[in-house]
Amino acid sequence: MITNERQYQQTRRKLAELERLIASTESGEAGDEGFRDLQVAGLQSQAADLREELGEYEKLRDGATTVIEASSLAGLGDALIKARVARGWTQRQLADRLGVAEQQIQRYESTAYRSASLARLSDIADALGVSFSERAELRTTSGNVA
Repeated sequence: MITNERQYQQTRRKLAELERLIASTESGEAGDEGFRDLQVAGLQSQAADLREELGEYEKLRDGATTVIEASSLAGLGDALIKARVARGWTQRQLADRLGVAEQQIQRYESTAYRSASLARLSDIADALGVSFSERAELRTTSGNVA
């Protein structure tokens, strides 16, 4: 997931490099002829992944996304990062709103907020103006006794 403009620009450069490599491979300038199709397919798959990440970031950054889904507690961190991007805030702006150092937000986001307390997650959600739907769903497991 792309979390800031610096990563966005780096990903755009990487995609451009991949596209040049794809063109070179397709034209037969790079690689063994027997592996060309396989090489191209692998490179195209990587390029598609980068395009998807860029597209998601652009939709968030441009305000085209207002609902962010987190299907589990583990996805909560990614949802908060996406919410920050959708708000158009930098990590520094979020840090300023919370009264913490920018480096603390960078550390939180580098681990998708795994080290943040529930109270801190609540503070971050409040600062970003994010509301969550309350729903807990019990999964069925084979070892449950009714």
